[in-house]
Amino acid sequence: MTSLRLALVTRRFWPLVGGAEMVMANLAEELTRQGHQVQLVTAQWHPDWPKQISHRGIPVVRLPNPSVRGWGTVRYMMSLGRWLRSQQNELDAVYVSMLKHSAVVATSRLQGSKIPVILRAEGTGETGDCAFHETANFGHRIRRTCQQADGFVAPSQQIFDEMASSGFERDKIRFIPNGVKVGPMRSAEQRRAARAALAAANPILTLAESAPLVVFTGRLHPGKGLTKVVRAWPYVLQRFPMARLWLIGEGPQEGELASLVGAMGLQSRIILPGAFDTVEDVLSAADAFVLPSLHEGMSIALLEAMAAALPCVVSDIPGNRILIEHDDTGVVFPADDVSTLANSLTRVIENQHLASNLGNAARSRVIQHFSLERSAADHVDYFRSLMEQKRLQ
Repeated sequence: MTSLRLALVTRRFWPLVGGAEMVMANLAEELTRQGHQVQLVTAQWHPDWPKQISHRGIPVVRLPNPSVRGWGTVRYMMSLGRWLRSQQNELDAVYVSMLKHSAVVATSRLQGSKIPVILRAEGTGETGDCAFHETANFGHRIRRTCQQADGFVAPSQQIFDEMASSGFERDKIRFIPNGVKVGPMRSAEQRRAARAALAAANPILTLAESAPLVVFTGRLHPGKGLTKVVRAWPYVLQRFPMARLWLIGEGPQEGELASLVGAMGLQSRIILPGAFDTVEDVLSAADAFVLPSLHEGMSIALLEAMAAALPCVVSDIPGNRILIEHDDTGVVFPADDVSTLANSLTRVIENQHLASNLGNAARSRVIQHFSLERSAADHVDYFRSLMEQKRLQ
């Protein structure tokens, strides 16, 4: 079967890293591995960033996005529209992350062409795309334009339901869960090697081999509930004084979290080292993963931790319950309960037999249902079906 020529559009991309950005990066890599021609299109958030780069071997085009609020969005949208028009004869499909400004441009500029535009919704609840349409400037207009796209991908059932309730045609929404790469099982030697490599790359990540390490990876955003895990950490330290917490990522709450850690005197015990291109070594070095979010669709970070066979401690919200069953594939705690969060973390650190069983069960669930290979293949099947519909119009 012939390969597809695909443009994956995401306004935020490396080095701005969060769950949505990692989904597009991972998908682009796997689609390329499967023989398709992929390029990523994003915004040039800083003028000194190069306009073209290669990320994991995938060509990335950065379009102007001045820092002036409002004008930056307009300039980016104009640039994206011009780029899409210039590439009409070079593309088979366009896949856009988030039902926002990039989606508006792609839908409107390619309407009437033979190139299907597929929009991927992100997030649920107050932080989701459907909520954005209710609160943002011109949000209702953005939603109406997005609804004209050829197809939609919902990575979770909750996102699917929110889209349908917001007026998106059910028959045009395809439920395709997130997928992640599943590598070989981690050994004790790989854990030691990962810790040594991270310490060599950044001395603030140095820790003793026996020190318990809990990690979060993702966007540092208020919706992730990270202040709760910071406030829970002193209780963990009472039982495990050498324990360390790493909050890996970047985002709007980074300064607030750093200030809170400083105010609590936890600077050497809670580390905020910034974003990583890949979290493979971080997960290999860790003993547990924590996700205290208030809202999630289907967390790519959680799937990656599960694939790494880490015991995962997660908040009791619908997006997490899709993946984690309490005391089977992880540990679930009430979203606002700092005390139970602390006890849950202490429990998986203390009981290595439990931690191993939870991690192995989580990894098995990912292998069976959430592999990146399967997710990419499902995307391609959907893209081809929409291409055929466009051809017959």
